[in-house]
Amino acid sequence: MQSITYIKKIIMNINYLEIGVCGLSCRLCPMYNTEAKSRCLGCKSPTRMTVGCPFITCALKRKGIEFCWECEESNTCEKWKKHREIGKKFDSFKCYQTLEEDISFICKNGIDKFDKIQKQREYLLKEMLKDFNEGRSKSYYCIAATVLELEELKKALNQAKRESYGLNVKEKSKILHSILDSIALKKKHYLKLRK
Repeated sequence: MQSITYIKKIIMNINYLEIGVCGLSCRLCPMYNTEAKSRCLGCKSPTRMTVGCPFITCALKRKGIEFCWECEESNTCEKWKKHREIGKKFDSFKCYQTLEEDISFICKNGIDKFDKIQKQREYLLKEMLKDFNEGRSKSYYCIAATVLELEELKKALNQAKRESYGLNVKEKSKILHSILDSIALKKKHYLKLRK
């Protein structure tokens, strides 16, 4: 009972539920974009707060800050540095390919601007999942929504809608995959989780 009260107190100070303490965008995560009982409502949701993420424990619970970069020790924190270094090469169930760029963007432009862009990315992702997911492409579309530029995503989605009109979802998915793969190849993006 005491831990639930403590978590409620912490949540009252959270302004950006869908942006992780370490800088990941929850809106583009496969676990966030599911209808299953296991759906995650964001890194700082009550369910995730009890899981034991080291960044939640340190920033929110110990220091009372919402993000790692707000910490006075952020430039010297070995845990956060290691997390960011690993994110340059590997992913978990979520794409980390843009983590470093996202943190730089936030520090330069502010969290509100980043959140606004993530909402736009989330909208495009939901469009892809609604119209082009044959049941096997959720992670792929989540990664595409994370790494491609907003304009690239919009153009790809519009092109796929035009080219796939009247087709079944499997055929639609192939068309969108082909378009996204072509963009990724030109830009040297990787549309699979890096393990």
